[in-house]
Amino acid sequence: MRRHPGPTALLATLALALPAAAAPVDFAHDVLPLLKARCASCHTNGKYKGSVSMDTREALVKSKAVVPGKSGDSPLLKRVTSQEPGERMPPIGAALTEKEVAVLRAWIDEGVAWQEGFSFAKKGYVAPLKPRRPDLPPARDGRTNPVDRILDAYWEKNKVAAPPPLDDAAFYRRVALDLVGLVPTPGDLDVFVADPAADKRTKLVRRLLDDKRAYAEHWLTFWNDLLRNDYQGTGYIDGGRKQITDWLYKALHDNKPYDRFVRELITPSAEAEGFIKGIKWRGVVNASQVVELQFAQNVGQVFLGVNLKCASCHDSFIDDWKLTDAYGLAAVIADKPLEIHRCDKPIGATAKPAFPFPELGTIDAGKPKTERLQRLAEILTQPDNGRLTRTVVNRLWQRLMGRGVVHPVDVMSNEPWSADLLDFLAVHLADNGHDLKKALELIVTSRAYQSASVPLAREPEAGDYIFRGPLPKRLTAEQFLDAVWRVTDTAPKATNLPKGIDRGPEPVRAALVVADPLMRSLGRPNREQVVTTRPDDLSTLQALDLSNGRIFAELLDRGAKNLRKRHGDAAPEVVVAEVYRAALSRRPTAKETATALGFLGAPMTDDGLSDLLWAVFLQPEFQFVR
Repeated sequence: MRRHPGPTALLATLALALPAAAAPVDFAHDVLPLLKARCASCHTNGKYKGSVSMDTREALVKSKAVVPGKSGDSPLLKRVTSQEPGERMPPIGAALTEKEVAVLRAWIDEGVAWQEGFSFAKKGYVAPLKPRRPDLPPARDGRTNPVDRILDAYWEKNKVAAPPPLDDAAFYRRVALDLVGLVPTPGDLDVFVADPAADKRTKLVRRLLDDKRAYAEHWLTFWNDLLRNDYQGTGYIDGGRKQITDWLYKALHDNKPYDRFVRELITPSAEAEGFIKGIKWRGVVNASQVVELQFAQNVGQVFLGVNLKCASCHDSFIDDWKLTDAYGLAAVIADKPLEIHRCDKPIGATAKPAFPFPELGTIDAGKPKTERLQRLAEILTQPDNGRLTRTVVNRLWQRLMGRGVVHPVDVMSNEPWSADLLDFLAVHLADNGHDLKKALELIVTSRAYQSASVPLAREPEAGDYIFRGPLPKRLTAEQFLDAVWRVTDTAPKATNLPKGIDRGPEPVRAALVVADPLMRSLGRPNREQVVTTRPDDLSTLQALDLSNGRIFAELLDRGAKNLRKRHGDAAPEVVVAEVYRAALSRRPTAKETATALGFLGAPMTDDGLSDLLWAVFLQPEFQFVR
């Protein structure tokens, strides 16, 4: 049953000997222009000749024109390469060139990548900018939380039954992982479950949110990803990049109001300026990656749910943003006149400072940079900018419920599945002084949040999603390691913590340490780009590291020794029960106990304990917030 670290190291060695793989096909730049020019007129936006729709990836795959990963079995490839009259596509105009066919073939073989949220179908929906205060439906059956009032009416309209409620133990595990990133201790769980008070869940939520340190050290992961902040990596050694960790940790610890949080990032002090300064890459870079364009891309994505990356090179292929939109926002921070480049070539024009939504305000090009940034901060956080509050509450809903009210979370121009819910959450945030904890409290005290998770049977097509309940969420790398460290008492005791963070004798949290290879394979990004969501699927590398990786194996071996010290001469059944209670917030079944005792051996050994830990930590029940 013992794990062996050999295969991971062997695979890594073999990978170094393999030739470098060709760069993957870029959907936006390589595939989309080809589909638009040669296919869209017959197969998109209501015209679906041959029953083939290319509106979305889901529609294209469903029409069976492509078989992801198998270009040889894809009718699309056969039709575009056919020489038969009436068979070859497109039927009008010249045949596709060899280069164009090669692009389609590689695209299909690589899995038919698609820009998340993009559809050829014309949108009838226009996302509002100003806040909207929806009327709340009447409360039903004692469900007075505004989230429940909106969702009860939504479910009735969509003929969906509300999911069943979670029991106390499952609720405690979910809400503790979501709000502070930690699994509850068995002792705390026992006290909570035994408490007869009707309001114990509300009190638990408030106690968790009042734990300033645990809250900050959990949500640091979320904001590090969003704000592209890390502790080492590209640019830190040569001064081309700067941390904002000290400022960010204090902002979370003190629950800085979100509008002030944004203003301090746009008009920063020295300790907060790393976000807007971005990364100054060494050498010559593409014009779309200079620091001014990074500023535009990051501000647009993080605070407005706007994708300006394509528009930083040319007018976007995937939405309505123009080159001048990206450069207008970039010019706000420019120290000198910023020449506009299209596809890395100057066009002889200079960018003028502008906000992506000019109806919310203008920026005087004649003002110095500090005043331009001050004006941008004012426009971003003014009460009329409902996009700011909608974007952040949508991100919080996605973190808690598994999928945003608007999906994807970076395409806030998409239609929400419930405009009333999104708008209510946004105005509730503003009404409560932009207090993010109040927004979290509102969501997690709803019956909807406290319901059993409802996995998606399939990824719905655009506009086809119906909310049926929370989705299971994979633990982040930091949540996973914090849980393992807590169960096994293996957390680091000292590290190079950000200034002003004094852990004392307390164990260090995973969000505060430099990522090791295990944390990377579990999904912690390099943070050289803004990361708003992490993958939910288990990758091959993760599977290898968890089954055979040296770091994880050594961690479990240390944990096994600590368990033996902690439990002394306790009966093996007691040890098994405590591992299950600490990791899964429940007692093992009789069958699980019998299987676990087989791992432990008689007498109980360190190797047996290590195997028990491995078996528990690899269960989906442990690895997901359900």
